[in-house]
Amino acid sequence: MRKVVLFTGQWVDMPFAELCKRAAAMGFEGLEVACGGDHLDVQRAADDPAYATAQRYTAAAHGLQIVAISNHLVGQAVCDRIDARHRAILPARVWGDGDPEGVRQRAAEEMRLTARAAVNVGVTVVTGFTGSSIWHLAYSFPPVPPAWIDEGYNDFAKRWRPILDAFDQLGVDFALEVHPTEIAFDVASTERALAAIERHPRFCFNFDPSHFVYQNVDYVLFVRKFGDRIRNVHMKDCYVSPTPTEVGTYGGHVAFGDHRRSSDSPDHFSWNFRSLGRGSVKFEEIIRALNDVGYAGALSVEWEDTGMDREHGAAESCRFVKQINFKPSAFAFDAQFNHHQPTTAGPQ
Repeated sequence: MRKVVLFTGQWVDMPFAELCKRAAAMGFEGLEVACGGDHLDVQRAADDPAYATAQRYTAAAHGLQIVAISNHLVGQAVCDRIDARHRAILPARVWGDGDPEGVRQRAAEEMRLTARAAVNVGVTVVTGFTGSSIWHLAYSFPPVPPAWIDEGYNDFAKRWRPILDAFDQLGVDFALEVHPTEIAFDVASTERALAAIERHPRFCFNFDPSHFVYQNVDYVLFVRKFGDRIRNVHMKDCYVSPTPTEVGTYGGHVAFGDHRRSSDSPDHFSWNFRSLGRGSVKFEEIIRALNDVGYAGALSVEWEDTGMDREHGAAESCRFVKQINFKPSAFAFDAQFNHHQPTTAGPQ
């Protein structure tokens, strides 16, 4: 059965050992460990197998299995148009002097190290972002020349193919979280990204439906189209208003939790992330699609809800996922009728 695990990205302020203790008490069976705080140091884990093993043992002491590691923040810098915002999310060794191309090159090297860290931790999946040199062109006005978009995908392929080759040498998959600001953010852009890197076998996906629902993208279709490349699933909910609101899909430059995104009326939201089961994502349809494509990996709770205490929400979300995590049927419900062939003889 698929393990229900906690993504530690929203918990890196908490010491790893303490988080393991609390996650186990909430009912989680494992962790998707973020490369942040003291949860995992990429360079140390890549160079010191004893350190990586110790992190794994810390989780195991609480009955938790590490199923993947995440390096979203560094991955973002590989293709991005670098500015001062990146300094706040990157390790100092990656930021360096802040020269944009230097940052991108150091981020690429850090991602290669992340594959080595994954091997030492004992996992074969690294989740993360790619960044994008063309996200700022997503809304096409002034009109964007098609060649500019082509160049963006070429840039992605040039920067990520060597990283993916390094992953391949170590037997590790990179699972992109398809997400606004990435090279792939919906179904069409995902297909184009796959084509750009010639469907590299190590370019896989971390499926998170919350980032599809507010874009009005068919997230169940995504599972069915790309199910053979899904290596991790983020269970995260998002409420989308059924009626017009003051703030739209693009967020109006207001922060998550702002009253204009979530007004006094519960029926007037633009969109906001919510604790599992309290939003608009149809998780039963996702589980049915995951069953159909044979996904047996982890269901990783990425808990984000600005209106709820996180420990309450994470524990509630763990229970929700365990309840919805049903197995596919082992047989067709009407199969038994095939064992009783009707007779052609009439009544005697």
